[in-house]
Amino acid sequence: MKDIKALMNDWLLPLAMVAGAGTYLLYHYIPALAPLGPIFKGFVTEGQRGVIAVLLFFQFVKTAPGDLRFCRWHLYAIIFQAIMFVGMGASAYYTSEADLKILLECAMICLICPTASAAGVITDKLGGRIAGTVTYLIIINATATLLIPTVIPMVRPSVEAGFWEYVFLLARKIFPLLVGPCLLAWLIRYTLPKTHAFLYRHAGTSFPVWGVGLYLAILLATKALVTSHISVGMLICIALVSLACCGLQFLFGRRIGRPDYTESLTAGQTLGQKNTGFLIWLGYSYMTPVTSIAGGFYAVWQNLVNSWELYRHAHGGSSTSSR
Repeated sequence: MKDIKALMNDWLLPLAMVAGAGTYLLYHYIPALAPLGPIFKGFVTEGQRGVIAVLLFFQFVKTAPGDLRFCRWHLYAIIFQAIMFVGMGASAYYTSEADLKILLECAMICLICPTASAAGVITDKLGGRIAGTVTYLIIINATATLLIPTVIPMVRPSVEAGFWEYVFLLARKIFPLLVGPCLLAWLIRYTLPKTHAFLYRHAGTSFPVWGVGLYLAILLATKALVTSHISVGMLICIALVSLACCGLQFLFGRRIGRPDYTESLTAGQTLGQKNTGFLIWLGYSYMTPVTSIAGGFYAVWQNLVNSWELYRHAHGGSSTSSR
């Protein structure tokens, strides 16, 4: 049984990525599957919402309200994301060269994107502090809801929605999935203690759920790549921009959490691991469809990092041995 669990820890994320890409490629290149399109779309959309809700629920099960404390690295992280987003937005606003503008827009959305719902799952498995991740997840979602509608319409004036309408659209997408699992988990904590204890003991089951979420995220990412119809050169540039944003955020997070290893690990995972489904949606809906490709690449990069970190942790190569 331990061997199966270890095998799953090592290979779940890479296999989910391969399966997600393979599923969309089969659908796209086999005409006989075309009639399944509406069912396919509904499965992916609702599946993602369900996965996010379950992952957040188990994170709130393991986190009491009193655990949600603002700390120094939260401040550094939110300032970093805000400054980078606004800075890239200003650069894009003053850039007339079309391809460079798109690359700056890709960087914008990669740098402001909220923390992934599964960030706490990975943080917990690596030995980080799940409460720190959950606290920042709430902070960055609230910040992004106000900051994105302020900056993006200046970069893309064709956006028709006004500021408050835009805020409402983002909040309607973000907060029901954030608030619902939180209220349910804490209601169970204080009214059904035995049920809460059972759920707490089995919170590890959320890792396979993250595998399903990753499968769906990579499926969407593959769709964004296949249907983009842009040049190979531009595709490579977008891949490099998203890779740079991914590496920068993981590394900056690790830096601001020092010298404490647990805080460094927590900050790195929290800042580096993004809600790529939201990232793809934001690029496709409010920037240009091409920018959504950055979300697809980011999903690949961050999960390669996660797979590597989980492998090192499971096989004694992580920094846990040198804390």
